[in-house]
Amino acid sequence: MDQKPVINYPSQLAFLLGLMGVCMVISALMIQLISANVLHAPAKDVLKLLSLPENVNLSRLLNTLASFLCFFVPAFVLAKLLSKKPFKQLGFVSAISGKQILLILALTITGIMLSGALGQLNEWIPLPAKWYAQAKALEEEYKAAMMPMATMRSLSEYLLALLVLAAAPALFEEVLFRGGFQQVFVGWTNSKWAGIIITSILFSAIHFSYFGFLPRVGLGIVLGLIFYYSKNLWLNIFLHFLYNGLVVTQLYIMSQKEKPIDKTMDENMPMWWGLVALVVLVALFRSFKKESASVLAKRELSIHSSPENILS
Repeated sequence: MDQKPVINYPSQLAFLLGLMGVCMVISALMIQLISANVLHAPAKDVLKLLSLPENVNLSRLLNTLASFLCFFVPAFVLAKLLSKKPFKQLGFVSAISGKQILLILALTITGIMLSGALGQLNEWIPLPAKWYAQAKALEEEYKAAMMPMATMRSLSEYLLALLVLAAAPALFEEVLFRGGFQQVFVGWTNSKWAGIIITSILFSAIHFSYFGFLPRVGLGIVLGLIFYYSKNLWLNIFLHFLYNGLVVTQLYIMSQKEKPIDKTMDENMPMWWGLVALVVLVALFRSFKKESASVLAKRELSIHSSPENILS
């Protein structure tokens, strides 16, 4: 029988959203303040200055700080309220098997195929001309903002980009969406699929990209199932990092070859790839579910047979 949470699920959701809003305001003010001091410029000019190539590393670091404040902090504070062991509450556990790692690698490759096909499907969805123009304009603004951060001229910039564009988002986003929102929605709806799908839609929507909406929903569902079956956030972070890291690596290679990188950010795949990927994903998740159940069972046995539990 499931134990009732210390704070009910609607209140947990309200707390997460409210604290996210507060942290967004704080992060925006901090970015302006730090940028103005580092660049010795008026606060009104910092956004324009941060988009310049010579300030790209500062922009990357400030983006990481904002992600930490807006994503990690709200989920961690809620976990602290819910449990005396907040990291465990979020899903940071050490029980991992080699087979799980291998399956994550396979799920990453297959997930990329599915996301690429969903990107093609996203393009086919009809929109009124005015809405399409607005969505396209927002997409171009997003790409223009990302272009300086995605351009890597040296190995050191590539390694920094892996840290701030691949590792940090993987960690902070998984803490918030799988460690935070998914646990709230699954518990509230009492449904695996409802909780995972709602979280995946929210995960995609917060990136404010119409043309990347379905690919991110697909990625969110894959990540959601991994966390639901394994209860281990490290596996989510690993897959999310691999996914981001492959994109960053591709952009680095294109930068080194002095080829335009904007096309790389828009690559889709044929729909039949997605259908093949879907079939493979079902098979992979069957194996992952079975392996994760075995890992969790061994972990529980280890906990119950530990000396402190035997003596208590």
